[in-house]
Amino acid sequence: MIRNASLLLAGTIIGATAAVTLTQVPSLIPGVAHAAVSDTYRQLNLFGDVFERIRSDYVEQPDDSSLIEAAVNGMLTSLDPHSSYMNPKDFKDMQVQTRGEFGGLGIEVTMEDGVVKVVSPIDDTPAAKAGILAGDLIVALDGEAIQNMNLNQAVDKMRGAVNTPITVTIQRKGTEKPFDVKIVRDVIRVQSVKSRAEGDIGYLRISSFNEQTFDGLKAAIDKLKADIGKDKIKGYILDLRNNPGGLLDQAEYVSDAFLEKGEIVSTRGRHADQNMRYDAHPGDLTDGKPVIVLINGGSASASEIVAGALQDQKRATILGTRSFGKGSVQTIIPLGSNGAIRLTTARYYTPSGKSIQAKGIDPDIQVVQDLPPELKDKITDTKGEASLKGHLTNEGGGDEGTGSQAYVPPEAKDDKQLQQAIGLLDGKQANAAFPPNAAAAVPN
Repeated sequence: MIRNASLLLAGTIIGATAAVTLTQVPSLIPGVAHAAVSDTYRQLNLFGDVFERIRSDYVEQPDDSSLIEAAVNGMLTSLDPHSSYMNPKDFKDMQVQTRGEFGGLGIEVTMEDGVVKVVSPIDDTPAAKAGILAGDLIVALDGEAIQNMNLNQAVDKMRGAVNTPITVTIQRKGTEKPFDVKIVRDVIRVQSVKSRAEGDIGYLRISSFNEQTFDGLKAAIDKLKADIGKDKIKGYILDLRNNPGGLLDQAEYVSDAFLEKGEIVSTRGRHADQNMRYDAHPGDLTDGKPVIVLINGGSASASEIVAGALQDQKRATILGTRSFGKGSVQTIIPLGSNGAIRLTTARYYTPSGKSIQAKGIDPDIQVVQDLPPELKDKITDTKGEASLKGHLTNEGGGDEGTGSQAYVPPEAKDDKQLQQAIGLLDGKQANAAFPPNAAAAVPN
């Protein structure tokens, strides 16, 4: 989940920024603070000494800007898996992506054990059409090992001119050897919301949360009302499976679309201005009709906010498998002409005050997909946030439970989760968790 920020920084060079900060400390904290200041100066001197030694003695002439960029990125990635540095090009690419259009293959990725892990392929993109799956490990790009790259370098290599090919080497759990997949790059225009009528039921699929998501959702709901008939709709299915997340404000707007009142989400960080609560406004776009939300092991971040809000407010029944468990907020902090940093600044909490960091959202009704025979030895459960090296722990403890099945059959008739949701809304099936007990909603 991303929060945008426009901050005026007191300097963009590491040494200058630190110096400005440190000159203020001794006047504020007497005594033992001087030792901490002195130690910090020594560490900054260490950085300068190593930097100069590399510049003067390395076997080849290094690029100064690349050294600084690597040092800054190393500092950020040591904090947690979701903090990183973006150079000007990466920052521009990120801005394009959050607007809902970008160039590349169409996969959401993270770094794990020195290789790139696929969090989720984006619907109707070259990667999805080529058969890339959530949980796949990308070990090489055009024959070059990923272990020689950081995440930003790997992403940059996957992007490129439209209609140019790239060979992606995949290691998939259950396969004996890595295998190559040739993918042709394209302009990725993400239509984050898709919809269709399932009889008298409105099906809404959100694949990511970009700047167009809420508008797309509203338009989709209006179309379903027109196609089915406002009074004939029995309910809605909101499909958030394999949705890797996106913008915080869009998660709030989407949740608000189904609620009349009550808390949606709260955030808590180190500083008071990071402690915020977001509430729903009157105006349920679905007119109070029953809602079932589908989630799985690939549902992360913003999609978990929506699922958690609708679950705690007893507005919807959550069906599927446990979600990914990414319960942290990243703020994008621009650095002028030097790009930006993506910094984890807060944790988010569902209306009941629960953090899902490294835990995930547990469904009200657990439904595991049936795997076809040819995939039973090739597809395993995703491991989730708790498996990522350096992940933030859950303040309540017990963060080893995230991760679950993330497989979704290509055909709706074979989709066990979807078919059970349809059966519940049609009244052909029954479950104690549907509809939810509105009287048990979180007090607000």
